[in-house]
Amino acid sequence: MTAMRSWFVRGTTALVAAGVALGALLSASSRTAKAQTSVATRSYADQLIQEGRQAFRYDTFGDESFWGGQLRLHQAIAGVANGGVGPGVSPEVAFAVGLKVDLDALPPSLVLLIKQNKVNLKDPATTIALLKLNAVVGVRGFFDPGSGRITSMGIQCALCHSTVDNALTTGIGHRLDGWPNRDLNVGAIVALAPNLSPFTTLLGASDAAVRAVLRSWGPGKFDAELILDGKAFRPDGKSAATLLPAAFGLAGVNLHTYTGWGGVPHWNAFVANLEMHGSGNFYDPRLADATKFPIAAANGFDDVRVNADRITPKLPALHFYQLSIPAPPPPAGSFDAAAAAQGKRLFNGPAGCARCHVPPIFTEPGWNMHTAAEIGIDDFQAKRSPDERYRTTPLKGLWTHQKGGFYHDGRFPTLRAVVDHYATVFGLTLSPTERAQLVEYLKSL
Repeated sequence: MTAMRSWFVRGTTALVAAGVALGALLSASSRTAKAQTSVATRSYADQLIQEGRQAFRYDTFGDESFWGGQLRLHQAIAGVANGGVGPGVSPEVAFAVGLKVDLDALPPSLVLLIKQNKVNLKDPATTIALLKLNAVVGVRGFFDPGSGRITSMGIQCALCHSTVDNALTTGIGHRLDGWPNRDLNVGAIVALAPNLSPFTTLLGASDAAVRAVLRSWGPGKFDAELILDGKAFRPDGKSAATLLPAAFGLAGVNLHTYTGWGGVPHWNAFVANLEMHGSGNFYDPRLADATKFPIAAANGFDDVRVNADRITPKLPALHFYQLSIPAPPPPAGSFDAAAAAQGKRLFNGPAGCARCHVPPIFTEPGWNMHTAAEIGIDDFQAKRSPDERYRTTPLKGLWTHQKGGFYHDGRFPTLRAVVDHYATVFGLTLSPTERAQLVEYLKSL
């Protein structure tokens, strides 16, 4: 019995030891698998961000066939002295309509010359040179390798949804991706094109009428629905264009646009195909509604098919990159911290702002849409969208786009005007001090 007990103890000890060893082996294997998964995930995320940034900043999606090939906009930029037409677009003129220059694309020698005021910013040839350096944010020039003359041009996402920090001078600095370019006068730029027949044919309007509409938009605005419904002006006679929205701080936000057309990937596909006029496939059956979208329905914008799709393969990375762009924190000293703390209390409490602008995404988690009546404004722009509602706009980074006003069309010139509007609509009893505190909190987001 003693020998048997000894054998049993030795056997049990060996089994326990084997179990421990096996457990350690399995644990190590599990840790290795997790580590490999983690590395693979990080690697994939990094790849998407890099590819998405590249597409956002530099991809034309083949739209040069429209902006250069059809509108011949490059000819107006070059001017007659550089093989184009008209006076041309100098850097001085380009800056006046909101175009920006990427400082990091300029060679150090050129940066030095600019600092020394030795670069002629009144000469369209300088603009051509900047395009050759791929330094104009959101615009790409195409050049004849022999003569060096510009032969076409295309636009990129960054044209409307990036600006620069003016690190060198006004209009020249480091890129700020996702920031709406509220200086950019899209309509004035397009109106420079020698040939607007693609728009006149589409809209059934004269050349003069189309140019007048484009020039009515003003800085920081664009009318994406014009080529869908043909409504160029609001009932009050003002332009139907809306402010360029921010493309940062969208992680966790359901819908992308003021009137909730869809999420980021939908709007990327919509814009790249129908607004930038790139080459890709696009499907949105809502655009087949001939009553709401007569132009879109008549031209088959609900179902666009091409043989060479240069857009769809870029959508995953483009989506991922945009969601990775954080809302920039406000500069130190740009708001009253003590007042903002009181404003936060009001925002989350008595003022009721957080009921719709739910922290930390500052919009509703879920279906973040409201009727015009619910927010106390007219429904003109809402009626131009499929859902006929307005999105609860996320609030982070408001300080970056105060130029041009607030709401989709800039109708409220200041944040105080927005607070006053909601105080009236919802019958809030807020003192002037409390309203000022709310404004300081909004500036702090």
